[in-house]
Amino acid sequence: MSDTKDMEARMAELESRYAFLQDTTDSLNEMVTRQWAEMDRLGKMIKRLDAQLYEMEQQASGPQADRPPPHY
Repeated sequence: MSDTKDMEARMAELESRYAFLQDTTDSLNEMVTRQWAEMDRLGKMIKRLDAQLYEMEQQASGPQADRPPPHY
């Protein structure tokens, strides 16, 4: 009889641990998914800023490049 109770207690403990691990895995998966979405958003933002910077550099190197700097 005690063997059956020990086995039931062990099974209950394993089920409890499995449920905890499943919850932890789900939480971590959700966190990683959010982080990937944020990284994608930031990557797109960097590309946009890089394009804007390139455009500004192209405009700045136009006709103004022949003029001396203001401190001369």
